[in-house]
Amino acid sequence: MAALKFSLIPMIAIMFGALVAGWRTPGEKLVAAMQHLAAGVVFAAAATEILPLVMHGGSPTATLIGGALGVAVMLGLKAAESRFEGPLALLAAIGLDLAIDGLVLGLAFIAGEKAGTLLAVALTLEVLFLALTLTNDLAGRYRKAKAISLTCALAVLVPIGALIAQPVALLSPIWITGFLSFGLMALLYLVTEELLVEAHEKPDSPLISAMFFVGFLILLLIEEIMA
Repeated sequence: MAALKFSLIPMIAIMFGALVAGWRTPGEKLVAAMQHLAAGVVFAAAATEILPLVMHGGSPTATLIGGALGVAVMLGLKAAESRFEGPLALLAAIGLDLAIDGLVLGLAFIAGEKAGTLLAVALTLEVLFLALTLTNDLAGRYRKAKAISLTCALAVLVPIGALIAQPVALLSPIWITGFLSFGLMALLYLVTEELLVEAHEKPDSPLISAMFFVGFLILLLIEEIMA
């Protein structure tokens, strides 16, 4: 299964990020630049691979319902994160976020192998820096070894999410369009409300901001090469 195989890449990236954070904390400017880069890559994957499939899915109703559910789920997740505090709430929120990432990746492979491959690249960058941030935060609450272990344990939620998406491939095209619309909204939320918001909380500069467009262009070039 291609989706499961490629979901192992972001899973390994999470584990790598946890180990790196346990060894040395990256500078805020580097993290901000890489978050901009990841945001550009994810946005390009959503715009070039998922959006065209949703637009030509042939069912405005499925697009509307799936998209509305995607927005509702992501906003609900944000509300839950702000309502509950403490390490367990943080782990639960990020765990759900990673499971949704895996689900969206699985949906992308239903759309096509190229779409799934490009999104795997995008999500790998995103979860890498999510792992760095989470491990650093947990290291302030637990021993470093426990912080690394907790972050690595959450990594398995990405392939689990990808597996959950697989039965969708057996559904009718209308249902697939609805699920792809859900995934599209989740990706756009990830870019606008998570990656870029977190990036702008750190030191900024024109060069750091330009990394968003660098990421976008990189994915476009990869897509042209794969065409």
